Amino acid sequence: MFPAGPFAIPKLPAPVDRVWRIPGSKSITNRALVLAALAEGTTRLEGVLESDDTRYMQEALLELGVAVRKLSPTTLEIEGGRRRLRAPKKPLFVGNSGTTVRFLTALACLVDGPVTLVGDEAMAKRPIADLVAGLTQLGVKIECPSGCPPLTVYGGKLPGGRLSMRGDRSSQYFSALLLAGALSEGETELTIEGNLVSRPYVEITRRMVEDFGGKIEVTNSGFWWRGGGTYAARGYSIEPDASSASYAFAFAAATGSRIRVPGLGPGALQGDYAFVDLLEQMGATVERSAEQTTVQGGAPLSGVDADMFHISDTVMTLAAIAPLARGTTSIRNVANIRIKETDRLAATVAELQRLGQEVTAGADFLRIEPRALRPAIVQSYKDHRMAMSFAILGTARAGVSIEDPACVAKTYPDFWADLADICGTAGDAPAA
Repeated sequence: MFPAGPFAIPKLPAPVDRVWRIPGSKSITNRALVLAALAEGTTRLEGVLESDDTRYMQEALLELGVAVRKLSPTTLEIEGGRRRLRAPKKPLFVGNSGTTVRFLTALACLVDGPVTLVGDEAMAKRPIADLVAGLTQLGVKIECPSGCPPLTVYGGKLPGGRLSMRGDRSSQYFSALLLAGALSEGETELTIEGNLVSRPYVEITRRMVEDFGGKIEVTNSGFWWRGGGTYAARGYSIEPDASSASYAFAFAAATGSRIRVPGLGPGALQGDYAFVDLLEQMGATVERSAEQTTVQGGAPLSGVDADMFHISDTVMTLAAIAPLARGTTSIRNVANIRIKETDRLAATVAELQRLGQEVTAGADFLRIEPRALRPAIVQSYKDHRMAMSFAILGTARAGVSIEDPACVAKTYPDFWADLADICGTAGDAPAA
């Protein structure tokens, strides 16, 4: 276990030139687990992320009758197929994993009998009413008194039909329906109300559905699928996590270092790869190839004006290095980050101010005016991205401590060890 904290981040004494190997994508891992669970036959997944979120998904699928065999820490074999699905004997615990609870809510529609999903204290505050309302439009019976987990799905089938959902809440609601869609009872037309936030994540889902033999049509108003089909088991490799890679790329820009991340390039599935474009605008040098991406810092960073509607998981990474830039950094169109693991907009503002920065914020934006950094213990809010983002600032400026280093286990359990290896301070990392 990690210590309770706080953990003082050692400032990097001089720039480094390193390869930073990022673990598999959480988003792709949990999508692949659902698709493998629904696919007929044996699927072999390579590059699987080991983390709290992916563990909750695997444990839940086991309770639902899916066979999951671990061949190595990053390789799994999944025996799937709808015929294997069964109602669990107890509620499925999902911790604070948004992908797990949302994807399984749709999958549970295909299970004969009730499926109850319950999470931790933080999950009980995370809205899921939009997805529940969408499934209810199709005729699914769901009990969700508070509009947040816990909830119970009374499944047996996922009817086809027409439904609409707000697009500005969470793209995961749409991904949940698309993942289960091939096994629905008939044609389904899903209409997006307004703009779809984090649309690249839904594109990941759509492309992965096709990889497993399904087909999602993009329409003028949303999505359409035929239903009545199946998924086919296959081998599938999971690319490194682009959201986690943002910390490696930001580290290079913040410390004047040269960092190469293998396995991520312009062809990446994940929209968060576009974070390197913002670093380039700030003054970092970015080299892109099919095999890897390299970020070279060293030039003075400049503030940027960024609409991060589609790459909102990297908002805090940018905000945390904004104090190092010359001029104002504005981050816009990010109201949806208020319903993540915590209210990320409010949390980011509070911690930047704790560090002595001048910050202006509204319902969907924040604006950072760099000031001299004031030493402080950054509160984590049990949010992995708060801890990792501000740790990067600490490698560039002395005086940053992280209140809860253990919360990185949600998506990147080896973050502290990897950061210490890159910095050459392995003895200073918080012990696992």
